[in-house]
Amino acid sequence: GRLARAWRLRVPEGVEAFTDRWLGPQQQDVAQAVGDFVLRRADGLWAYQLAVVVDDAEQGITDIVRGADLLSSTARQRVLARLLGAAPPRVMHVPLISDPATGLKLSKQNGAAPLDTAQPMAMLRQAWQALGFEPCAAGTPAAFLAEATACWAARFPITAS
Repeated sequence: GRLARAWRLRVPEGVEAFTDRWLGPQQQDVAQAVGDFVLRRADGLWAYQLAVVVDDAEQGITDIVRGADLLSSTARQRVLARLLGAAPPRVMHVPLISDPATGLKLSKQNGAAPLDTAQPMAMLRQAWQALGFEPCAAGTPAAFLAEATACWAARFPITAS
């Protein structure tokens, strides 16, 4: 007889397996590892997990590239997408650049210094190499983008699913 505080998804049993384009085969038993998760919060707002799945499905998103820190929510989103009748997008979780002193990812929320926009080529080269790619010899941002795009496409070709 009490009012519901939050709406939760009763997670079906079973292992959710998928291939991450950067990290390779992944799997998670969502029911065991996470359990039933919130779809609508007690304050009445829709939870991130539901919002992102509905948004991706509505837009016809087929491929997602995001930080490795978000890998743990991927299995939940795939389970939810299937329950809603949507095809889960292919995913790629790229490494994060971390502060060597704290181990925290570099971000505004963690107080990381902003990029030096006065030296765009140095910043691009540093980020590119942090992702594990060989140095890029391009001399301008436009040339860098062209070379990096070709290199990325060769390493991570998109194939029909």
